[in-house]
Amino acid sequence: MAVIRMNFLSQALGMQTNVTICLPSFSFKDVMEKREDVYVPGMKYQVLWLLHGGSGDDSDYVNFSNITRYADDHKLAVVMPSDYNMFYTDQKNGGKFFTFITEELPKMCRAIFPFSDKKEDNFVGGLSMGSGGAMKCALLHPEMYQAALIMSGPGMRLHRPDDKFAVEFLNKVIAGEDVSDYKAVEPYAEDIQMAVPAYNIIKAGTELPQLFFTSGGDDFLKEQTLLGLRFYDKMGVKYFYEEIPGYGHEWDFWDLILRKAISEWLPIRHAVIYPEG
Repeated sequence: MAVIRMNFLSQALGMQTNVTICLPSFSFKDVMEKREDVYVPGMKYQVLWLLHGGSGDDSDYVNFSNITRYADDHKLAVVMPSDYNMFYTDQKNGGKFFTFITEELPKMCRAIFPFSDKKEDNFVGGLSMGSGGAMKCALLHPEMYQAALIMSGPGMRLHRPDDKFAVEFLNKVIAGEDVSDYKAVEPYAEDIQMAVPAYNIIKAGTELPQLFFTSGGDDFLKEQTLLGLRFYDKMGVKYFYEEIPGYGHEWDFWDLILRKAISEWLPIRHAVIYPEG
């Protein structure tokens, strides 16, 4: 397994930024299978675009989980960008963080690394704050991802009980009201303005990625997650949800889920994509 940390100038962010990449390479599995032609011109990898939580950065998953081993075992490339606590949202007077993770970063990575650009070979995931970023990616760019892993959060920051605009928006949806042109005042407008197009995409019947939600039974965000699922239920969104007792908002839980998701849930090939012939 190659672990690569890159620092480069981002056009969308207007600054230098870091991204950590797990890139499967020759492994003990190849030795056991007596595979000699590991590196073949034209080979591609499936990719998990994995977003960190609040106060973290691109190194979190490498430092606190076994993502490198899981990626290597299943021949899956993993890309982990830094978000600087910006909630993966384009800032009105600053960096365009959503544009970065959905446009610039994939374009740059695919030009440098052997990553497949097909929808069926791309997945997005995140924990806590990163779960909101992953959900925005899945809902606003459903053409890009086959599946999304939403860990310890409801997605899109719409369901905070202390946010009156989020609660108002949610209650209108649950009541069956049309919110296709809903407006909110600052500083809540960013969240709602992202939610309204997502609502309209769902309402239009657009085919969405497979959605996998999960929460620890003792997670302080569990109730918000369940409230968020009421929103998706009302919208008729299909999803999988698993709650695991005895876990909170913690890395032991997220590591467990990453292992389960990569080995069982996500539609992963568990193999390199070699060119035909």
